[in-house]
Amino acid sequence: MSGLAGTQLASAPPVGRARAQGRPLTICFPFSGDELGGSHMSVRGLLEQLDPSRYHALIVPERPGGDIAEFFASWPQAADPAPPRQSLVPGARIGPAKALGALAGVRARSRFLQARGVDIVHSNDGRSHAAWALAARLAGSRLLWHHRGDPSARGLRYVAPLLADRILTVSRFSLPAQGSRAAQRAQVVHSPFDTQVEASRETMRARILEHIGAPANAVLCGYFGNFIERKRPLGFLDTVEELGRLVDRPVHGLLFGDPRNTEYGELLPERAARIGGNARGHMMGFRSPGHAWLAGCDVLLVPAAREPLGRTLVEAMLVKTPVVATRSGGNPEALEGDCGILCDLDDPVGMARAVARLLAEPEQRQAMCLRAQVVARARFSREHHAEQVASVYTELAMS
Repeated sequence: MSGLAGTQLASAPPVGRARAQGRPLTICFPFSGDELGGSHMSVRGLLEQLDPSRYHALIVPERPGGDIAEFFASWPQAADPAPPRQSLVPGARIGPAKALGALAGVRARSRFLQARGVDIVHSNDGRSHAAWALAARLAGSRLLWHHRGDPSARGLRYVAPLLADRILTVSRFSLPAQGSRAAQRAQVVHSPFDTQVEASRETMRARILEHIGAPANAVLCGYFGNFIERKRPLGFLDTVEELGRLVDRPVHGLLFGDPRNTEYGELLPERAARIGGNARGHMMGFRSPGHAWLAGCDVLLVPAAREPLGRTLVEAMLVKTPVVATRSGGNPEALEGDCGILCDLDDPVGMARAVARLLAEPEQRQAMCLRAQVVARARFSREHHAEQVASVYTELAMS
């Protein structure tokens, strides 16, 4: 950081040049690491709706030719001018030492943004904020800080107020503390979804049963996401094991997620293999499209702590998979209107009992799932999300 002390901030923001020249705004979307997650799904949903005559998107993956680059293959791309030697783990806390390491490429990234005429940098996760926020400031680009995490995050509290021109959050829970400087620049924009997705629940259920070698009467419990402590994958397995004691059907816990995105090493698959009695655990890997695999599950379990607003939770609502989630973070906000069941945090017994009640009450379960689908389609459309974000781009261009 000290090596940047003498650097002058760009005096002529590229946004102003774009407005004066009547050209499309260039929006840069930098991505750290190479593991696909909810933020990438959201950004692609946004890009598919933006008017290309008004907005020129530039994707900057950390690893050219990797999974993220392939995922955004339909849009212009450029390589990160200062890729790190080792990527940070997605979802893990970024402490001062890691943040300083991420600043190593600030000068190169700042020059890159200026050379490309980038008007707005739209960063979408903690790692990208750490790597690109100061570079955007030094380049004279506007910074749109899209916060998809916990409101207690250091970056949101201490860095965003200094560097971000605007802050978007995915839920009311994720908003900065009321009265703070960051809160004055923040607004909620729910993540975008293809609200018309469809999947054959019977077909996908049969596919899962065949894959894991389970009988037709098995209860399929799904976990979708990174394997990090905040999301409580071990708590998921505890719930599955407890459910196996409560029902007279075989219970199978399905852990969907990229095995590279883990804080547990071999501990998690070993724990899944040790589940006994009437329950079994399975490491399913990353599978796409996520909504189809969700449709094959009898229930989605969301044991996470302080989850901002989980994509899989909304996707489950859209395909009428019942949701049992913790009363934590943005879960209550997503399930407003009696669209799921909420349980106390870190209470696998209570969560298992809630699932058992769902299984025993098919009519109430079906009514809840239909209600959830209607609510999700109304609240989380891609079109509505794109309109809101485009409005922010316009405000930044005019400021």
